[in-house]
Order: sequence, then C-alpha cells, then structure tokens
Amino acid sequence: MQRVRIAGGKVTVEDARRARRPRGHALLALRVAGICSTDLELQRGYYGFAGVPGHEFVADVVACDDPRWLGKRVVGEINLACTRCAWCRRGLGRHCPTRSVLGIVRQPGAFQSLFTLPERNLHRVPDALSDEQAVFVEPLAAACEILEQVRIERGARVAVLGDGKLAQLVARVLLVAGADVALYGRHAHKLALARRAGASARRAGKRLPRKAFELVVDATGSAQGLAQAVAMCAPRGTVVMKSTVHDRVELDSAPVIVDELTLVGSRCGPFAPALALLARGAVRVDDLVADEYALAHARRAFERAAERGVLKVLLRAAPAV
Repeated sequence: MQRVRIAGGKVTVEDARRARRPRGHALLALRVAGICSTDLELQRGYYGFAGVPGHEFVADVVACDDPRWLGKRVVGEINLACTRCAWCRRGLGRHCPTRSVLGIVRQPGAFQSLFTLPERNLHRVPDALSDEQAVFVEPLAAACEILEQVRIERGARVAVLGDGKLAQLVARVLLVAGADVALYGRHAHKLALARRAGASARRAGKRLPRKAFELVVDATGSAQGLAQAVAMCAPRGTVVMKSTVHDRVELDSAPVIVDELTLVGSRCGPFAPALALLARGAVRVDDLVADEYALAHARRAFERAAERGVLKVLLRAAPAV
C-alpha cells in the first residue's frame, strides 16, 4: 500500500505494510481525501509533526468487528477519545485529555491506501452525495461548531475574515442560520464565490470597518487575523477564532477588555448536522474544489494546495484490486 509522509518539511510517498486493525476499529480503504490548511501547517512544523497526515476523507470499510459497517462508504470523526473520562461522559470526546487525533496527534492519518479508525467514529455517507461533496464533511462540521457555541439571531450582522476553504464554509453555514454575512478577503474569484453563495463580499484592505459587527469569525489563517477581528467587533460582541497558525499570535488585550468582547476558540464540530446540510443541498461545496491528484503525486498536490489563492485540493486513491 502507499502512504504519504511528512517529515522535516518534506512530503514523500512510500510503500508501507498494511495497517494493523485494532479491536473495535474499522480498516478503511481510502477513496478521496482533502488537503486542508492544517496539513500545510503540519508540513511547516506545526506540532513538530512527523508522520502520515490527513483527516478529511471518504473511504470504504473493508474489515470491521460490526458487520453492519462492512462495505459501507463512510466519513469519520477525527478525535479518538478514551470514552471513559469526565469529558467523554459529557459527550465532549474531542476534549478528552488522552485523545489522539487522526493525522495530527499520535494517529496515522488518511493519506494512505488503508488506515484505521474506531467504528464509533464512523458516519455513513448518503448515496446521493458524491465523494467530492462528502470529503467536505469534516471542515463543514468545524463550521457548524460555531452554531453549537454561539447563538446566532436571524439578521445578525456577521463578518467572516478570510476567503479560503474554511471561511467559505463558515459563511455558508451562517447564511443558512439566517445571519447577514459579510466576507472579507483578498482574491477576486473567491469573493465572487461568496457572493454567489449569498454573502456580501468585500476586498480586505488597510481600512476595515471598526466596531461594526455583533459576531466576527477569524478564518484568515494568519497571525494578524485575530487583531483585525477584535477591531471589527462591536462592544459586547463575540470573536470566534477559527485560524490554526504555526506563528505566534500577539494581541493587545485592552480593546477586548474595554469593549467587553467574548473570545471563543472553535475547532472540530458535529458531523451529523454537516451531513444533513450537504444531503439536503442547503450548503453547496462543488465550487470549492480546485484540483485533484493521485495519491502517488501527493508532493505536487501539496505544492498546488500551498499556492496563493487555491481552494480545496483532493487526493484520489488508486482503485482497490
């Protein structure tokens, strides 16, 4: 089998032995996977990562303990929790202190022909969804997490900073929730995508609106995004932090305190609402795919994904024989 490995900033593809399937896990044959900004940050040194990345995927179950999963097309939640601690008992396994995370922390990721994931993490993909749509479930779930954390009033004025993959999904989820969404970015073609989805979209320049929005979501992926979001948030408003960056983020706390802002860290989210949004066509993602490469060409795929202005780049596994 083939697997993609990151080490020392380099992306390589190598032959490897078939993954061992622990009890309670499913053996998954990759169909398609997505390269996200976190994967690019891992390549740059985030977490001191070395190993097999990848956490956005669609796969077929080829071996499992529960026969009901066999042969099913699935996506999977990326946090492998203990199921026993206080956080897990509260349904917050993604905060389990001993968790591993697919393709990020102590769990080889999905950028390989075969990999494993606990059966309890799996979600069946509806037949009506294509692989190219279903591969967005994980990042779309991260966008849906905002609705779990912040109450969105219908008509609320919301700003989304950034025009990349996650920012586009966040804007679309907030639009479905009834918000009046303004997206700020730097790429004309991405701003056009946001407009077609129903958001107002504006070029982010040196002068941005100040204290103008009840909710501001930082999805810039830059160390400067948080300070910009704070400046744009109205008093008693909320800033949601969606950016994962390797750089150190500095913030003047004075405006946060004086304007009594709430800062909300936001990471993974629930898969079921994301699947439902895709299945009923409430959120469309087909226009977010920029390119697709065979798994064997992962190095070139990473280079393409890192190019300025590029949206989602997919890796396609070779058909099983």
